[in-house]
Amino acid sequence: MTFAATVLTLYPEMFPGPLGVSLAGRAREEGKWSLETVQIRHFAIDKHKTVDDTPAGGGAGMVLRVDVLAAAIDHARASQPDCPVIAMTPRGKPLTQARVRELAAGPGVTVLCGRFEGFDERIFAGRQVEDVSIGDIVLSGGEPAALMLLDACIRLLPGVMGAPSSGSEESFENGLLEYPHYTRPAEWEGRTIPEVLRSGDHAKIKDWRKLQSEIDTRSRRPDLWERHEGARVLSASGARREKKD
Repeated sequence: MTFAATVLTLYPEMFPGPLGVSLAGRAREEGKWSLETVQIRHFAIDKHKTVDDTPAGGGAGMVLRVDVLAAAIDHARASQPDCPVIAMTPRGKPLTQARVRELAAGPGVTVLCGRFEGFDERIFAGRQVEDVSIGDIVLSGGEPAALMLLDACIRLLPGVMGAPSSGSEESFENGLLEYPHYTRPAEWEGRTIPEVLRSGDHAKIKDWRKLQSEIDTRSRRPDLWERHEGARVLSASGARREKKD
């Protein structure tokens, strides 16, 4: 099954961009995923092809019109009815690796890229649009965020990465940051590769990597560590209750 990506944007020329090279580009050439861009402006209803208007209640900037957005979404859904529609917006829920895996396992995704001050809020409930954020930052538009979302999905498609286990130990896959990596030369500017990684003892290497993953997550991402520890406590208490019962 081909993963179908549809991007609703005012700047279709930004695609495929980096998705046209490396793993994603090769996977597209091999038919593992497809890309269609839809120009939002084509669905404007006036002769000037207006897609935005002033904010209700006043304020700076312009807001994308709900009627124009709805028409663009309806067009995309007509050809890809089973694909979720995701709007890239800093007001959205943080994108997680778990959500990326869900999307990659499905038929594809339709991505709505915002501009200006963002979307008319009515579009989310009116067209069942999922709002997603890639981080606590503000971009000039949703296109770079859409590229990130699609790249995260595409690399998980069957046959895109080399070995099936290539992505299983990466950051966020198990709720932790990935352990640090090293390669040759063994010594560089007085800094050496940790001895355990050169020992050939796979059990010790596995333990070291697990410990480093936990240390780095605890120090760099205490929010992840807190969730990870909470999940472990819940799992352990659940197991105890099940055993006791």
